[in-house]
Amino acid sequence: MSIFTTKGGQVYQLHQLTATVNLYDAPTGDRLATQGAAGRFLWVSALESERTYVQLAEDDYWGWLDQGDYRHLTPATEPYQPIARDRAYIEAVLEDVIAFCLAAQEAPHEYLWGGTVAPNYDCSGLMQASFASQGIWLPRDAYQQEAFATPLGSNSIAETLPQLQRGDLVFFGSREKATHVGLYLGQGQYIHSSGKEYGRNGIGIDTLFPSEDPVSIAYQRQFRGGGRIEYSYLPLTPHP
Repeated sequence: MSIFTTKGGQVYQLHQLTATVNLYDAPTGDRLATQGAAGRFLWVSALESERTYVQLAEDDYWGWLDQGDYRHLTPATEPYQPIARDRAYIEAVLEDVIAFCLAAQEAPHEYLWGGTVAPNYDCSGLMQASFASQGIWLPRDAYQQEAFATPLGSNSIAETLPQLQRGDLVFFGSREKATHVGLYLGQGQYIHSSGKEYGRNGIGIDTLFPSEDPVSIAYQRQFRGGGRIEYSYLPLTPHP
């Protein structure tokens, strides 16, 4: 039995991915928006000739799927069932979340905008993948993760540091919006995937403490605050 839902007068069918696919932020396919790993669920309307606008079920994230990847879609026979995770569960697996990030750092990789699947990640993609490895879903982008997390501190590092615990998120960006995120390791250190402009073109560990390292300094200037993950994201998309 196929699974369908209706949104805005449009009928969507639930599919499951049989391989990793790329989703783009425009129908032209010029820039990667996110990736869907094998096994993830996807809401799909009628497939178009070149690219189709689809929605990942686990985090409600939209993107354009290339025609060449339609072969990796198979109609789901059972509804996607999100699993609620509370803070007690999250605390029990935080060391495994951190271990995922550290292992990703050790594998050959580089920074990939939109990357959520090994080996190449962007900042929020690494956070999402590390928590998802333990069955905890986060929203996709850094600003969405900041809004989802319980706030800790402010744009003052001195105010925020005493409130941070190992496994919390730390956010960076402009006054208006978070554009970068890392995972706090304790002792002022955090692990993150950063690009070439300010970062290391990949996953590295930096500090919130005073430093002479140019990457740490660059992100300290963009610091926005911390956030604690108290529960797993539950999708807004209506499920039959």
